[in-house]
Amino acid sequence: MTAVTDEDHTDHSDHSGHTDNTRREDGGRAAQDTSGGDPSAEPTPPKTTDRAQAQGQPVGDGPAGHARVSDRGGEDTTGRAEPRGEPRAQARPESPADARADAPADPPGVWDDGLIARRVNEGSAAQPSAAEQAAVAESRAAAAPSAAPPLYDGRLRSRLDSLRELVGLSRTRLDSRTLAEAGQVLDEATARRKLSGQHTVVAIAGATGSGKSQLFNTLAGVPISETGVRRPTTAAPIACTWSDGAASLIDRLGIPGRLRRRPVQSPEAEAQLRGLVLIDLPDHDSAAVQHREQVDRILKLVDAVVWVVDPEKYADAVLHERYLRPLAGHAEVMFVVLNQVDRLPGEAAELVLDDLRRLLDEDGIALGEYGEPGATVLAMSALTGDGVGELRELLGQFVAERGAAGRRVSADVDAAAGRLRPVYVTGRRTGLSEEARDEFADRLADAVGATAAGEAAERAWLRNANRACGTPWLRLWRWCQDSGDSPTGRLPVRTQADEEATARQRVEQAVRTVSERASAGLPAPWAQAVREAAVRGSQGLPEALDELAARAALPTGRPPRPGWWPVAVMAQAAMTLLQIVGGLWLVGQIAGVMAPNLGVPVLLMVAGIIGGPLVEGSCRMAARGPARRYGQDAERRLREAAAGCGRARVLDPLAAELLRYREVREQYGKVVGAGVR
Repeated sequence: MTAVTDEDHTDHSDHSGHTDNTRREDGGRAAQDTSGGDPSAEPTPPKTTDRAQAQGQPVGDGPAGHARVSDRGGEDTTGRAEPRGEPRAQARPESPADARADAPADPPGVWDDGLIARRVNEGSAAQPSAAEQAAVAESRAAAAPSAAPPLYDGRLRSRLDSLRELVGLSRTRLDSRTLAEAGQVLDEATARRKLSGQHTVVAIAGATGSGKSQLFNTLAGVPISETGVRRPTTAAPIACTWSDGAASLIDRLGIPGRLRRRPVQSPEAEAQLRGLVLIDLPDHDSAAVQHREQVDRILKLVDAVVWVVDPEKYADAVLHERYLRPLAGHAEVMFVVLNQVDRLPGEAAELVLDDLRRLLDEDGIALGEYGEPGATVLAMSALTGDGVGELRELLGQFVAERGAAGRRVSADVDAAAGRLRPVYVTGRRTGLSEEARDEFADRLADAVGATAAGEAAERAWLRNANRACGTPWLRLWRWCQDSGDSPTGRLPVRTQADEEATARQRVEQAVRTVSERASAGLPAPWAQAVREAAVRGSQGLPEALDELAARAALPTGRPPRPGWWPVAVMAQAAMTLLQIVGGLWLVGQIAGVMAPNLGVPVLLMVAGIIGGPLVEGSCRMAARGPARRYGQDAERRLREAAAGCGRARVLDPLAAELLRYREVREQYGKVVGAGVR
């Protein structure tokens, strides 16, 4: 038998539909005429056409109730015949299950997928015997698979879930164009998973004149796709299916029903290529832009590709640079066929085939040799049939594995992950070290003057100790010196505005430094996100530090006094009292009030004069330790306050961004299927 050509199907599709409707209307009128206008009368079936009677073909509907098209591509030869003796409303099953149960068994060679042109049996219209029906049912039961394997395995599903999570985590950090390919892979993987897992969609692609349409017709066993010297010959993709249930897959490719075909009905070929959906694509180097666009669109949706090259264009730069090299990761779902080897004399075919393998290796395409996964490369001639059987056998094995869709999606995930690698992995160490955190805290402490505040607290403690434990005469002299000292000649004192400006500059420098260290080694988008988080945190940080410094400053009043201060004060008072007593004694002797005796008053005065400084010096030495601890405590409080403010406003947002990046990098590692540093 011969299949319906594009032109025949296109020319008669509308006409056949019109004929079918007309026939149904005529049949209805004939039924009314026969019944004499009585609605309850039994209708009669419509008459068949002369062509169907001449060919001896059955007049009834096909298995699915659609009109059949003759093998010559003519008009619809049958209408929907109503069962005799039953009204039209009762002739249709109430559910699909009832329809399948009520439908008669298909005779050998009659089948239909509900969408494309149907083929009819060229034999007689006699019904098969019960033995023949049983044999057909047994053969179909043996050919049908027992259970459909899952389209994607657990590892691929896990990678898709990780890619989906990766895209979700990255939407706020990466632009939509960067994530567009990954999103498209997820969408196409989800769409393919919802469709049939028992079919494998294989596209035949090639350049102008490579013979891909001829190969397509040879595999189908019938001239479906137009061939010839006119270029481009194939203007639109054509689909050929070897089994039913592939309509949704072909719908996904956007191939209309008028371009869907079935091969020659052969039990051997049907069993060998069961589940194959073969697509003949337009020329990828066509001068028509819409042809190239169709090729690019469908190549993203099919499960596998058969690239057909010829001895003249197998090294074409367009083929290798635009298609084969970018699809190097899809080698496991790729066939490269050197066609027209009948034109090569002697051993030239082997030489060209070896050179083709060399070019594919340069493109990065792994070759499936010695049992290793990769692209299948073979030579053949679609004109003479040489090598077609080997290709048919390889395609049959490939389709029978039911793994092409999963391998194609896995390769798409690998390609998308490879192009996303620069935005997730740089190969350098990332993160914020403790040294960088401590340096940031020190810079903030310097900005608020923590060291100066500690030194000021220490001096204040010492000054208070000197006042408490010093001699009265020395304190009086220092007071007079301080009050009489002129400010002329002193160093200029910096104003408060200058201090605030300097502090703000130090804070900005500290934030800039820590953000640069935190973003070091990160990919550009994540480094930018880290720097933006640092800038947002630095807003209002100087004011917050000033407020904390004011709250953490020294308490008003005098510093706390240790327990030995009263003893030192009493000792200093005793020394002063000795000086006063000795002096009064000498004055009394000079005035003649007391008996002359210089030894005792002089001794008392000397003891007071020498003892006072000694007590003061001892107290000063004893006060150094407490004063230093007091200053260090004041400095520590201010440092902790500044570090806490900087941590809450800057370091914590930076840590959150780095944590988010680590989570994203872990998800990326799951996508590529390996750990990523």
